[in-house]
Amino acid sequence: MQPLIDDAAGMNSTDVVERRVLSLMHEDPKTLGYPFTITNLNCGYQILLPGEQARPHRHSMNALRFVIDGHGANTVVDGKVCEMHENDLILTPGWTWHEHAHPGAERIVWLDVLDASLHRYLGTDAFEPGPVHDVPVLPPDAAFAFANLLPETAPGANSPVFCYPWTTAEAALAVAPRSRDGARRLRYVNPTTGGATMTLLDSTLIEIDAGLETAPFRTSAHTVAAVIDGHGRTQSGEASVSWGPKDVFTLPSGQWMTHRADERARLFLTSDREILRRLGLLEETYRS
Repeated sequence: MQPLIDDAAGMNSTDVVERRVLSLMHEDPKTLGYPFTITNLNCGYQILLPGEQARPHRHSMNALRFVIDGHGANTVVDGKVCEMHENDLILTPGWTWHEHAHPGAERIVWLDVLDASLHRYLGTDAFEPGPVHDVPVLPPDAAFAFANLLPETAPGANSPVFCYPWTTAEAALAVAPRSRDGARRLRYVNPTTGGATMTLLDSTLIEIDAGLETAPFRTSAHTVAAVIDGHGRTQSGEASVSWGPKDVFTLPSGQWMTHRADERARLFLTSDREILRRLGLLEETYRS
C-alpha cells in the first residue's frame, strides 16, 4: 500500500477535498450497490501532511482512527483535543463534531473504520458540514478505559473517552491475564458502562508470543485487523494470510480462524460484534 499512499498524498490538498482517504474496497460483484471493505464496515487510510487541516463535520456513522504511521497531528472531537501518536485509538461516535489538524513536521497516516455501509443499507446515513455548533458539555475523561475480559454488559451510551493512548494500552496489555490458548487479549471499553466503546463498533488488542498459535475461533462478526508489530500468519477457513508490521487485513465471518506468530506480535482488531450482539445475532465459538 505504501506506493499508493505516496501517490494519494500528492494528489489533492485538504483545501479542495473534505478528507484525503485511500479507501479499501471489496471487489465482490454481489455488493449492494455501494463499496465496502467487509460486511457492515468501510476502511481506508487517511493521510494528513504537515500544516494541513481537515475542516470540521459530523455524521450519523460511527468512526474510529487507529494511527498507523507518524505523529504530531491532533483530532478535535466535540471540543476535546486528542493528540495522535502511533498506535493510538481515537473515537468519533456518530454525530460528534470532529476535525483534524497537523502542526507537526512529518506525514501521518491512520486507519479509518466506519459503519458507513450498514447506515447506507438502513437508509440512516446523514452528514452535516461545519461550522461547529451545539457542542455538548462532556464529562472529564475517566482513568480506566480498558478491560482484561470481554464482559457482556447492557447497551450503553458511547464512551466519553475519545482518545485511548497506546502508552496506556500497551501497559495494560502487558499485564493482562493469558487466555487458555496463551495469548493476551484486551478490550477497549466505555469506562462508564464497561461495554463497547461505541454503540456499533467493538475493538480489542491481542498479543501472541513467538511460536504460539491461538485456539481456533469462529464468529458471526466481521473484523478488520491492523498489525502493530511482529510477523505471523492468520488462517481463515481455507485462506492463509501472512502479515507484518502496519499490514491491514480482514477476517470474514463464519470461518474457523487462528493466528500464529513467528515472533512476539500484537494486533489491533475492530469489528461489528456489538451490532450483532444487540440484534441477538452474535455467535462465537472457541475450539480447544
